[in-house]
Amino acid sequence: MSPRVRIRFAHQVLILQISVVVLVALTGYALAAWMQRGELRNQYAWRALTVARSVAADPVIGDTVAVGGDPAGTVENRAERVRRATGALFVVVTDRDGIRLSHPNRALIGKRVSTDPSAPLSGREVKVIERGTLGLSARGKVPLYDRRGTLVGEVSVGFDAREIDRGVHRTMAVAALFAAAAVALGVAASFAIGRRLKRQTLGLEPYELAELVQERAAVLHGINEGVLAVDAANRVTACNAEAARLLGVTPDRGEPVAGLPVRGRLRSVLDGDEEARNLFVAAGERVLVVNRREVRHDGRLLGTVITLRDRTDVESLARELDAVRALFDALRAQRHEYANRMHTLSGLLRLGHYEEAAGYIQTLAGVPAAREAPPDDVPDPYLRAFLAAKAAVATERGVALEVAGTSWVPGRVVDPLDVTTVLGNLVENAIEAARLGACRPARVEVELLGDGADLHITVADSGEGVPEDLREAVFRDGVSTRRSEDGRPRGLGLALARQAARARGGDITIAEPDPDGGAVFVARLPEVLQ
Repeated sequence: MSPRVRIRFAHQVLILQISVVVLVALTGYALAAWMQRGELRNQYAWRALTVARSVAADPVIGDTVAVGGDPAGTVENRAERVRRATGALFVVVTDRDGIRLSHPNRALIGKRVSTDPSAPLSGREVKVIERGTLGLSARGKVPLYDRRGTLVGEVSVGFDAREIDRGVHRTMAVAALFAAAAVALGVAASFAIGRRLKRQTLGLEPYELAELVQERAAVLHGINEGVLAVDAANRVTACNAEAARLLGVTPDRGEPVAGLPVRGRLRSVLDGDEEARNLFVAAGERVLVVNRREVRHDGRLLGTVITLRDRTDVESLARELDAVRALFDALRAQRHEYANRMHTLSGLLRLGHYEEAAGYIQTLAGVPAAREAPPDDVPDPYLRAFLAAKAAVATERGVALEVAGTSWVPGRVVDPLDVTTVLGNLVENAIEAARLGACRPARVEVELLGDGADLHITVADSGEGVPEDLREAVFRDGVSTRRSEDGRPRGLGLALARQAARARGGDITIAEPDPDGGAVFVARLPEVLQ
């Protein structure tokens, strides 16, 4: 079976509109013709009645008919003069028996009329459209009286119906021009409406629009990504449940994007001030991957689609993995160092350099303990391992990471993930600031203090410090005192660290800078120790 041919919706509308316009025009034309014909017939009938009255008012005609007979042709002559003067089809005068005394056809004089004369012979006037010996005509019939007021006959006047039709045709010819102009105007308007409809529906058919609505609903609510669509005026046109969850608000359709309660780089993306290609931003306690795409059709901007992916869990796992990898690298470096020392000692003994070996052992024994590990006042194995790993990383970058001797953490860490997020980001930023700073030797100092279940962290570096105008802005995602190699801002770590701290009821602030320069970050993490 061949597929059914679909007529485009715009064409259907055009055909329907043209059909309606033509039907209305034809109906109006036919109605006007019918009304005009009826009006003209009525006018001609009144005209015939008026002429018949004027003939019946002639006393000579009445008296002549009353006498009986018309050998002199008085009635015929007078009737013919009136007929020629008025252009009537006929002017017929009869006696009380309906016998003609006048008629345009002299052969019919003296014969009974072909139509019923009873109404005028009974004293009533009549307007009627009838067919007689001369064809169809509009007639007026009146009773005929003599001077004494005696009913002696009738007067019948008729106008040719073909004359009525010719009048109708003349009038309707003008009406036809107006009808044709109306049809042409209607067709032009139908074309304009069709084009506008096609432009507003982007050339899509109704069934295609219905399918798009169904597909849109299925796509919006059937994916794990948040989708926020805005029009060219930056008003919300669509928002699925996942986007509402990630944004923390369910916007109404048509609501301006500027009214959504979001801040930071996500606000810049929503406002269109910043492009987003797999951009990591912080939103509340979440880390989102944001993409922004403009939607265009035939070069016209229709709107923008913003997709949001929740990467909070992935980021948490990545941070834990980074901590484990850093610890592994530190242990491998220490193993390599100890192996080198043992190899050196073994070589001295094999070669018989006993005195040198003894001196080497004394040297190793006399070397002060490296400050890569925290003091004994920080017994928590997690903190010790993590700081040792970061110290190894700092050493590789030419930075000395020291744990202040005043550190004191008697408890054990119960939430290593939040501690890693805050401590790790602060230490990482401090190492990078010290490495890029002008002060040498580059150093970072970490102080850890336990206060019941709360942990207080202070991280100081020897870098260039934080400018006064960025002391608060540096905690917003996308704001940083440094730029990456591609020139785009970084600034995600401090935002995540502060969010993690504030999620627990704590905070991160910047203390007054060290007299020797650099920055000092202070963090408070409640309920992370036991």
